[in-house]
Amino acid sequence: METTQLKSTIAQIIQSAQDFLPGYLADPVDMTMSGGNVSICIVDENGQVYGTMWGSDPIRRRITFQTAWRKASQVWITGIATGAFEEMVYSHRIDDAKFGIMKPEFIGWEGGWPAVIADGFRIAVAVSGMRGEKDTALVIEVVTAAGGTITRS
Repeated sequence: METTQLKSTIAQIIQSAQDFLPGYLADPVDMTMSGGNVSICIVDENGQVYGTMWGSDPIRRRITFQTAWRKASQVWITGIATGAFEEMVYSHRIDDAKFGIMKPEFIGWEGGWPAVIADGFRIAVAVSGMRGEKDTALVIEVVTAAGGTITRS
């Protein structure tokens, strides 16, 4: 994929997240989880990191971005959605040693997903700041809106 097209698609994903986010934060449970501070992090297959933080509290924004980055980077390394990776390790379906991530560093929470965008280019996308199922729903919505597909592994 050409760099310009990749950056354009990633910018579209981030813009869609910003556009859809108010609908997700309309739920008081998700709004109170991080005070409306939510982050998205995308790591492309070459290791380039993209992201944005929303909200009014710089400390909470930093925390949500750290979590989004941990989710996205784990997906980038493993190629497996967060939550699903941990399930597979703990049920002995895969050997975590081949990934080089120690168990105390597993993220565990849902919201990090492998995706394929135009021309088969792979990215890892993660959202943090809401309940895991809402982080996941937002990731799926924004990647799909940009013409991409989500994969579980």
